[in-house]
Amino acid sequence: MAPRPDPAPPPARGGLIVAGEFGRASGLGEGARLMLRGVEALGVPAWPVMTPATGRDSADDGVPPTGEPPAGAPLIVHVNAPMLPLALLRLPRGMARGRRVIGYWAWELPTLPPTWREGARFVHEVWVPSHFTRAAIETLLPGRVRVVPHPLALAPPVPARLDRAAFGLPDDAVIVLVSFNLASSFARKNPLGAIAAFRRAFGTRADRLLVLKVGNPQDFPEDFRRLHEAAAELANLRLETRTLPAAENHALTACADIVLSLHRSEGFGLVPAEAMLLGKPVVATGWSGNTDFMTDETSALVGYRLVPARDPRGVFEAPGAVWAEPDLDDAAAQLRRLADSREQRVALGAQAREGGRARLGAAPLAEALRGLGLAVP
Repeated sequence: MAPRPDPAPPPARGGLIVAGEFGRASGLGEGARLMLRGVEALGVPAWPVMTPATGRDSADDGVPPTGEPPAGAPLIVHVNAPMLPLALLRLPRGMARGRRVIGYWAWELPTLPPTWREGARFVHEVWVPSHFTRAAIETLLPGRVRVVPHPLALAPPVPARLDRAAFGLPDDAVIVLVSFNLASSFARKNPLGAIAAFRRAFGTRADRLLVLKVGNPQDFPEDFRRLHEAAAELANLRLETRTLPAAENHALTACADIVLSLHRSEGFGLVPAEAMLLGKPVVATGWSGNTDFMTDETSALVGYRLVPARDPRGVFEAPGAVWAEPDLDDAAAQLRRLADSREQRVALGAQAREGGRARLGAAPLAEALRGLGLAVP
């Protein structure tokens, strides 16, 4: 029942239609918001369209319509392949006709599940946030996958004017922040690994504090119970479970001394990228999508070994897939090194900001738009 795109991609003109779940707290939702801002910042006309692909009502998605897009404007849909036919079916009638249809897909493993194959029939090409993701999707659509990282440096994160006291945090401790969404897979984000590394580094030192910013705890009570039990063993650990506006989330990051991500895999890595643009030193697993913008010069990359990917929820699994098991001793050593030296933290944070600006700027998006045939001022 889903509308098929034209067999040959029509010529592009007029601007870009950006479709996605703009009100959803997810990587794809944030990707749609970032692309809309990026296209507008480049001076290219853009039209947002909500896609309630998961069956939720889009009435509260918060992005108002901006008029009827012109004929021929390409359509980019921020919905992964398995749900793409449903998303196209729920778009306004005829939206996919006479347009180049692009999927913006994010995936966190080096191989794809079989459920992705059907969605490939509904796009002319695919954009992805990292070379890591492209390597996986290229096997499905050879020669039709372009790397277009999120243009974060076009509109860097702006923190609210909130200090540590606003979050109930002490001024006299080195704060390590771990920020993740439970909806993004408990096993993949690996917060238990982060707790273990922090514990190896600092034990129960009162002047070292681990803050876990947890999204969607109510939706995954068993995972949150395991997290809460692990957190209860450390007096120098705080759980932050409130849903905060974006500016307040950025303010919490700005209050931290170190940002930690011991993920097992990332398609991109929004939290490390935003932290870098805020001038924060980041300790992160040195594997997967985040290595597009993180180097040994701009961050503290943690060693790892590759192991079979096992996700208890069954979401992040594919035949023969592997992901990283970070070296907790290496992570602990990196944390101690940075915590013990303010000078090293400041220096690495400055390099992180410059590296993020260099690698997450406007050029890839502008090149992709020109590749469609659109004029970029």
